Amino acid sequence: MAVSGPRLALGLGLAQAAFAATFRGPRQRFWSRMTMTGLGLGAYALAARPDLPRRIRVGPREAVLGLAAAGSLYATFAIGDRFARRFVPSGERDIADIYELRGLRPASEIAARLATVIGPAEEVFWRGFIQDALMARLGRWPGAAAAAMAYGGVHLVTGNFTLFGAATVAGAEWCALYAAGMPLGALLVSHVTWDIWIFLVQPTGPTQQALAPTRVESAATD
Repeated sequence: MAVSGPRLALGLGLAQAAFAATFRGPRQRFWSRMTMTGLGLGAYALAARPDLPRRIRVGPREAVLGLAAAGSLYATFAIGDRFARRFVPSGERDIADIYELRGLRPASEIAARLATVIGPAEEVFWRGFIQDALMARLGRWPGAAAAAMAYGGVHLVTGNFTLFGAATVAGAEWCALYAAGMPLGALLVSHVTWDIWIFLVQPTGPTQQALAPTRVESAATD
């Protein structure tokens, strides 16, 4: 199903505005805003592409492909973590700032948000809607590159150079896999698995405050 230019432009504009509001708003309500961003962008993609739900299938094949992709991306990030800490002046601080978000809500709640809304919505919006539309206009690989740059670009508003780089790398891998033919359902598995694993289960490297246990008792009330 073709996506019109105005709908594509509006979607990109909404994503930029939503990510700015998510990362620039009060930090204590980050997870509520991130969830609303997922719901909003996911709903927009489904409204613009009503055929998308029929294209999302998660069976044994998609699960295996998704887990393999998540493992590959985690290995890439383990290397990138060491590079950022050693060569990026703000790398240690940037990484700590990202992981401090774990302490804002209980771990089980964050995992539920990532698995049921945030991860799936990002794949539906960025791959199923944005990348499909860009590939239809620019060609498979130029469209994939443009989609990866768009995904990384919305993270510039964070002011966190390491997060911007991480988002660009992750987006580039998922966009390349999608362009190469990986099913959307497998990418959904990959995104959710990677989010939960790297953020809650096994971060890529130690950081003093960042890797402290998630503070359930001090979580802010949404």
